[in-house]
Amino acid sequence: MLLHGSETIELKEMVVDDIKKEIVAFANCEGGKLYIGVRDDGAVVGLEDPDGTALQISNMVRNAIKPDITMFLHYETIEKDGKKIVEVEIQRGTDRPYYIAKKGMRPEGVYVRQGYSAVPATDAAIRRMIKETDGDRFEAMRSLNQELSFEACKKEFTLRSVKFGALQMRTLKMIDQDGLYSNLGLLLSDQCIHTIKVAVFQGTDQVIFKDRREFSGSLLQQMNEVYEFIDFRNQTHATIEKLLRIDERDYPEIAVREALLNLLVHRDYSFSASALISMYEDRIEFVSIGGLMPGIELEDVMAGISVCRNQELANVFYRLKLIEAYGTGISKIMQAYERQTVKPRIETTKNTFKIILPNVNAIRETAEVTLLNEPEAISDNRGSKALREEEKSILEYTQRHKKITKNEVVSLLGVSASTAARIIRGMLEENLLKKNGRAKNTYYTAKEG
Repeated sequence: MLLHGSETIELKEMVVDDIKKEIVAFANCEGGKLYIGVRDDGAVVGLEDPDGTALQISNMVRNAIKPDITMFLHYETIEKDGKKIVEVEIQRGTDRPYYIAKKGMRPEGVYVRQGYSAVPATDAAIRRMIKETDGDRFEAMRSLNQELSFEACKKEFTLRSVKFGALQMRTLKMIDQDGLYSNLGLLLSDQCIHTIKVAVFQGTDQVIFKDRREFSGSLLQQMNEVYEFIDFRNQTHATIEKLLRIDERDYPEIAVREALLNLLVHRDYSFSASALISMYEDRIEFVSIGGLMPGIELEDVMAGISVCRNQELANVFYRLKLIEAYGTGISKIMQAYERQTVKPRIETTKNTFKIILPNVNAIRETAEVTLLNEPEAISDNRGSKALREEEKSILEYTQRHKKITKNEVVSLLGVSASTAARIIRGMLEENLLKKNGRAKNTYYTAKEG
């Protein structure tokens, strides 16, 4: 009786190196059976030592295929036409994708069954298998690149007197139970594929570039290099109050630090686009890829509620004492501007989270020039009664952006949602703002006249 090759059956006359590809392909797809001692045309030639053949295949599989697939293989010696052959039954594995260890988790190492043969998997197919077996959390998935180094990571851990070795990498979940690097390992490795682009502009718009850089490598390396880049341009200005000279930097250092850490820890790394930092004469904008987590509103963030997208990455930063606790970063940024008239703002879209830090020295200088040249400029249509600082900020924002929402008031002033609603209500009653839209689409514009 002849055997025939099919989508789930592969025939081999003897043990050859290509058997590994067939086993990987079956394990990555719907499983199948491999018969040793049978020619391609189905003729049974038999084996002199079927037990030795089964052992040879078992050793080959154990040493050459990753992750461990041995539990999904079953060996049996059977007789066909009076001759002994080995039947290897391969089940669909639970830790896909399986791959040839020497080739890595790349198309040349990952095979799938296509028709009667094993063929290299596409990058898209590899990512799909990872998602199916590891779930949706990017940092927990297995890295496509398993050839990683950690020189920058070791340097940062050593600097902060934290041990770094294979045991710590497993504890931090940079390495999974199969000894494979996770995407968290990739993010902290020297081969990290995600970058931060920083641009410096002349003036308050993006018309003229003064400088631009793209930072790559381990996230810990990017963190240090980006901070140094910003810090170098964070100038110090002196002001005189009575007999006291006060030196103040353009941006509070704690605010820059927390905004940068927020960008790194909360970014959605399943997107390949770079994170962006833009420096203008009057502000810095930190744009992180990935909007708010489902179920979280901007006012929740302002109230200190935090749902971390990258829990394991945040844990690494916590171990390194870069962050103290979840949800404290935004409050620290707001506290850094406590004495300032203009506050940091947060703007969100479906796929972005933006923190805007005002340049305190630029704003002070602009205000001084305004007071000198236009002493009556800051007034309202109520006659002699002056605007409160909160109202000034809201009207200035509305003039720049044509409109403002309650969430934007929360971000602009660094207040709670209820306080923002009270201020808006007062400005409506005083005929400073006009209400537009309804429900979630409500926004406010400056009242003319």
